[in-house]
Amino acid sequence: MTAAPLFELLHQELKIVNIGVPSFSETLTAVNAPHVHVHWHPPAGGNVAAVQTLESLERHAEILRAANERAVAKILAARPVVVDVQPARDVVPGMNDRILLHAGPPVTWEKMCGPVRGAVIGAIIFEGWAETVEEAEALAASGAVKLEPNHHHSAVGPMAGLTSPSMQVFVVENQEAGNRAYVNMNEGLGKVLRFGANSPEVLERLAWMRDVLGPALGAAIRHVGGLDVKSLIARALQMGDECHNRNAAGTSLLVRSLFSALVEVVPVQQLTEVADFLGRNDHFFLNLSMAACKVTMDAARNIEGSSVVTAMARNGTEFGIQLSGTGDQWFTAPSPVIDALFFPGYGPDDAAPDLGDSCITETMGIGGFAMAAAPAIVQFVGGNAGDALNFTKEMRNITLAEEKTFGIPALDFAGTPTGIDAMLVVDTGIQPVINTGVAHREPGVGQVGAGISRAPMECFIKALKALDERLAASAR
Repeated sequence: MTAAPLFELLHQELKIVNIGVPSFSETLTAVNAPHVHVHWHPPAGGNVAAVQTLESLERHAEILRAANERAVAKILAARPVVVDVQPARDVVPGMNDRILLHAGPPVTWEKMCGPVRGAVIGAIIFEGWAETVEEAEALAASGAVKLEPNHHHSAVGPMAGLTSPSMQVFVVENQEAGNRAYVNMNEGLGKVLRFGANSPEVLERLAWMRDVLGPALGAAIRHVGGLDVKSLIARALQMGDECHNRNAAGTSLLVRSLFSALVEVVPVQQLTEVADFLGRNDHFFLNLSMAACKVTMDAARNIEGSSVVTAMARNGTEFGIQLSGTGDQWFTAPSPVIDALFFPGYGPDDAAPDLGDSCITETMGIGGFAMAAAPAIVQFVGGNAGDALNFTKEMRNITLAEEKTFGIPALDFAGTPTGIDAMLVVDTGIQPVINTGVAHREPGVGQVGAGISRAPMECFIKALKALDERLAASAR
């Protein structure tokens, strides 16, 4: 460049574009220098192996696009309807008399966290396989009781997630695809099995749920011919729930939908007990919401070449995900610590790592993905109302569609973001957000707080590597 043009350039008005580092933009703002800031980061956070996997997958771009379109279409078309309540042994596939189902990916007794161990012990005593905690612990350690993930049996469960053969479960049917999912009933708060409590009062409540609550709700649901759970979720979202940690509206809608049937089919004494229990349990709808999400996502499984996430789950030891295009294979990383608000008297040292199947709600696009519908949830999990909006907006960057049935008033009734694409997660570096309860690391203490966690990036990188290898093998 000659001196004259350079001289002219230096005397022109500067047009500044800042790319990447926000602090440079903040400095320009401080001195009132006009500029444009461009958000940019290296693909996959600069992880060379992950970038190579993304580049390799680009060779299969058309297969991925078509497969993901099929997966998303199945998610959006799903029509989850609760059709019954029955004992798990009678309806859950593969549920025999010496098996217990737990939350998250597979985990051995030796590696189980405190709350899951406590719940296993409680379930063994509840089933009558042992009489004392010591006997139950020895039985679990011996391998005489099979321990498997809920997800391997078309089921889900919150926190420890324990499902045992005689427990009553909701039966939710996807009336579009014909598949079914199952979930146990929510016990309420306090000392409950899902947090590892196994005292006599916990087991007595479970027995009442088995003998009274389950049959009552089953009779009422059959009497009304089933309930459209997708419609209940849509209405609850517009009433301030996000259907993971806030379920007051969903529970109220469920009770209202069944109340006249309960009056008709349940004896008066039992009706009083059922009404009292449901009236004190704002979280009761959570489990039904989870089953609706499970039956929806299962319809999108096993689509060759799809990078859509069909499950996210945690067992308090590991966090795991599954992809549509890799079937039932789990991709895991250590369960993260939750950024939480703690109840008085508790702190981070008391908390168990992330736990439970309940993030199937985020997998389907509600829960943390729908926090814009429930700004009041930040009083429970931390942050402010603006954060709730921003979480939902952020999740649009890693999803392939909107569930327009779930319109969010605060976003001009835009639908919730759904169809998590593992490729977008790795490319953008945006990890799926999950709002969740926090269990005490010791069994039986219960919930000690609630907060926000993120699905570990390591899971998604592993999943894409496996998907790439699978596509490459099929192309040969």
